[in-house]
Amino acid sequence: MTDKLAELKLQCAERISNLKSLKELEQLRLDMLGKKGELTQLLKSLGNASPEERPALGQLVNSARESIEKMLEEARSAIIKQERNERLAAERIDVTMPGKLPALGAKHPMTTVLDNLKAIFIGMGYEIAEGPEIETPYYNFDALNIPATHPARSEQDTFYFEGGDSLRTSTSPMQIRIMEQGKLPIRAICPGRVYRRDEVDATHAPVFHQLEGIVVDQGVTMGDLKGTLELFARELFGGNTRVRFRPHYFPFTEPSAEMDASCFACGGEGCRVCKYEGFIEILGCGMIHPRVLQMSGIDPTVYTGFAFGMGLERITMQRFGVSDLRLLYENDVRFLKQF
Repeated sequence: MTDKLAELKLQCAERISNLKSLKELEQLRLDMLGKKGELTQLLKSLGNASPEERPALGQLVNSARESIEKMLEEARSAIIKQERNERLAAERIDVTMPGKLPALGAKHPMTTVLDNLKAIFIGMGYEIAEGPEIETPYYNFDALNIPATHPARSEQDTFYFEGGDSLRTSTSPMQIRIMEQGKLPIRAICPGRVYRRDEVDATHAPVFHQLEGIVVDQGVTMGDLKGTLELFARELFGGNTRVRFRPHYFPFTEPSAEMDASCFACGGEGCRVCKYEGFIEILGCGMIHPRVLQMSGIDPTVYTGFAFGMGLERITMQRFGVSDLRLLYENDVRFLKQF
């Protein structure tokens, strides 16, 4: 019995030295200590020994069991430690290596230009106002001196709802809403989305963006309007930018004008971008029509004002030299990431 127990311990030690995983270790434990294990079978054979021999043999078997269990536990700890070290070596991270930077987005070019416009006019003391995109005929047309029979009304054909309301054709209705509040003097810009039933091409879209500006106070003149817009153009397009004003007609302003800025591409010399004129149209403007002031509850004999409006897409195209408006809406990352 003593020789057999010594042989079992030696066999267990030899198998432990060749183990590579916890699964193999578990199989060794079953082979030695399981219900059908070799040590268990020796323990059962004690029934054949004499009563005098059983206590001594039982102590030998229990001592062998304790030795084998100790060897198995030490082997388990060694295998777990080895597997952990191997995993750490395989998954080791070199913290000195440069990391992979995530792909970061950027502002859309139109958002960049709008932020620039806001900063310019806020710096001149203007507030930012917003209004509804669904307007009544009164605010969208009538209060802007565009009655139902006026030709300008058909030029701004838009999308209508039952009952007569429509998607606004410009941000000009916000001028009326601001003036109706009666908080004078007024200095505000109104950026927003507008809608017209236009065919999509390189310079037109049924949905686009405008920025409207309005000033109402005592003693406001056309000279104030020109000075404001000249400063705006130089701040946006550069200090060497030149502007010119051409007479025009708008139902809600009198006198009215369109403002051009010297071409960003040639500096006013004349090129393909400006069609060799040296200037590019930027916006429409004028002194607010006395009838519009009166309809908004402001006495035109005491107060005067001016207004201007520009297309955000057009400003963006001129600022960055984009030739086709549709590029701003196609969400082509190859195009957008240039900005």
